[in-house]
Amino acid sequence: MNNARWAPWAAAAVGVQVGAAIVATRSVVGELGPASLACLRYLLALACLLPFAWAARGPASRIARRDLPAVMLLGVGQFGLLIALLNIGLQRVDAATAALLFASLPLLTLLVATALGHERLSWRKAIGVVLTLAGVALALGPAALAGVFPGDTQALASLHWGQAAVLASALCGAVCSVLYRPYLRRYPALPVSVWAMAAAVLFLAVWAGYEGLATRIVAVSSAGWATIGFIGVSSGVGYFLWLWALRHAPASRVTLFLSLSPPTAALLGACWLHEALALRLWLALLLVAGGVMVAQERRP
Repeated sequence: MNNARWAPWAAAAVGVQVGAAIVATRSVVGELGPASLACLRYLLALACLLPFAWAARGPASRIARRDLPAVMLLGVGQFGLLIALLNIGLQRVDAATAALLFASLPLLTLLVATALGHERLSWRKAIGVVLTLAGVALALGPAALAGVFPGDTQALASLHWGQAAVLASALCGAVCSVLYRPYLRRYPALPVSVWAMAAAVLFLAVWAGYEGLATRIVAVSSAGWATIGFIGVSSGVGYFLWLWALRHAPASRVTLFLSLSPPTAALLGACWLHEALALRLWLALLLVAGGVMVAQERRP
């Protein structure tokens, strides 16, 4: 099987999954809190992956002791800090806007890869960065562009903190995606996923304890548990596919397919959460997608 050929399809599936998970998270995060929801999400995801990891155990799947701390630390960033920041943002930002802001991850990945010497920032990539930043600025809205908070200043300040949390989440994902690549070349994606998620669950469990998970969990509705189950199981499959794609294709090319998350979140948010689809979000999506396409273009 030509793994490089299938890597874009795996990344595309993750792009759709991320959009769906963003909408599902926004519908239930208020019942648990950002860290508690993230902890349960990856606890379920880890439970889904462990049987497959056990069946595939062997010398080839063992991660060297010298590499294990780095893999686990990246897991805390990729699966712990990233999702916690995203959940914080989703408490203040609608699903479509959050997905669009998170779609800046491909260009952030290019910038990080360039800064670390993995790629060269060409004029195409520079234009892509400008287009994507313009799309993000448009998604933030006129108040953010003008730097003025009219009306309810407290609500607008909360909104901007939410937007900043989503962008910080995307930056965290960009750094981890680039730094994961050497380890995914040495080891299969499944054991890397398991160790990374296990480290993230431990990190999030401490945070969730301070957040009051023990008292909040008993008040979750049956619909909330069904949503949490969907988020957890889809995350287990999605992040295995994500790391598998990163193993077989460059990080900047894999993250390109996160551009599928905004339209997915916009459509599901409109159908499920009855969120309005502002015209500026569609225009911002075109700018982000155009910037990513320009930056990713390769000469034959």
